[in-house]
Amino acid sequence: MALPRKKESIEKFEKSPTGIRGFDEITGGGLPKGRPTLVCGSAGAGKTILAMEFLVRGAVQFNEPGVYMPFEENAEELVKNFSSLGYNLDRLCARKKLVIDHVFIERSQIIETGEYDLEGLFVRLGHAIDSIGAKRVVLDTLEALFSGFPDAFTLRAELRRLFRWLKEKGVTAVVTGERGETTLTRHGLEEYVADCVIVLDHRVTEQISTRRLRILKYRGSGHGTNEYPFLIGEDGVSVFPVTSLSLDHKAAVKRISSGIRQLDDMLEGKGFYRGSTVLVSGGAGTGKTSLAASLSLSACQGKERCLYFAFEESESEITRNMRSIGVDLRGSIRKGLLQFEVSRPTSFGLEQHLSAIHKKIEEVNPSVVVMDPITNFLSVGVPPDIKSMITRLIDFLKFREITALFTSLSHSAMSIEHTDAAVSSLVDTWVVLQQIENGGERVRSLYILKSRGMAHSSRVREFRLTSRGIVLGDEYQ
Repeated sequence: MALPRKKESIEKFEKSPTGIRGFDEITGGGLPKGRPTLVCGSAGAGKTILAMEFLVRGAVQFNEPGVYMPFEENAEELVKNFSSLGYNLDRLCARKKLVIDHVFIERSQIIETGEYDLEGLFVRLGHAIDSIGAKRVVLDTLEALFSGFPDAFTLRAELRRLFRWLKEKGVTAVVTGERGETTLTRHGLEEYVADCVIVLDHRVTEQISTRRLRILKYRGSGHGTNEYPFLIGEDGVSVFPVTSLSLDHKAAVKRISSGIRQLDDMLEGKGFYRGSTVLVSGGAGTGKTSLAASLSLSACQGKERCLYFAFEESESEITRNMRSIGVDLRGSIRKGLLQFEVSRPTSFGLEQHLSAIHKKIEEVNPSVVVMDPITNFLSVGVPPDIKSMITRLIDFLKFREITALFTSLSHSAMSIEHTDAAVSSLVDTWVVLQQIENGGERVRSLYILKSRGMAHSSRVREFRLTSRGIVLGDEYQ
């Protein structure tokens, strides 16, 4: 006879949210509450900024005062440096939300006296914590603090004592450390005693700078294990992905017109699903931008906002060229319904582009977004990186229920049903444009390669650009 199983109660693992965009998503809620976290990386990787933002956002967003104890930069230098990110550290200190206590350690004096331990540090740090009721602590950096210890045995013992003291105080601590040549840190010991270890990396590949973040370990909690790109911008640190990691987007049933009646007819007479992603691919001169402009104008005529990211032509060039086919965008621009964001992909890296796109979308709050063309990103990244970027962007757009249209350049007839950016599997509807030679004349054609969740025509239609707009002719013979 089987004994009845007792219902076991599982203690919930508490975490301290950082408030850093994207970071709390990949850690499942933030850093381990009441425990130390090691943040290590090479010089310039972003350790100090990440640690300070953890404190500032804790004080401002979560009402958790913090203590910052640097061993290299003094308070005046820190206040000046972080003012560029909009952090008013003086104000936080005046409101007793933050204490900055610079500790100067002179290695030559330690060598002369031969004495060095952490008792004085514990007294000083404990006083700072108690003075404001701090819940968060940052020690920056370990190398300066432990430079006086003569041997690894003493260093390990004192390091364990420091981490144990922080736990006993019940504070959520971030301790920074410099990257070693063959180890995570110079001493190679810190990662074994920390409950959470975060590795920051700043690399340059083909003259393009990229910052990466990886969670090496997180005791008692699941976490993302990939390398995640992150940026340091005017708003602080942003870790990608910045949206939900799960596929839980809502599937809309409402439709939006493409702006071309005959194309809508090929899609059950109703157009694209709202919140879906549309890919328009084709060779040069097949009419990709014309189709994107038609969707943009149609949305604006319905009093919806459209945000158009152009990576090849200027706003004036696009508006002039579209007037030649009867698509006049000027009225929508004057009303503020259509906004262009024009830049060259080579101006900065993929992550910086993604951050700028996110920021602009949040500012404009459009119903429709156009990116023309996404293949221009090949100049600043390889297909796997571009696919990763576009995946995160599509995730963000679907989460906000924004209809998106991407154009993609096909370089040869052999690649008509292949995209260099390798994103065709991610989109909901794929429209292919091509030019076919017929009787010594080049004729444009259009067909729908796929459209998820709806019946759609599989016929190839003639695609004509006229002075009165885009017209789909008879089925191509």
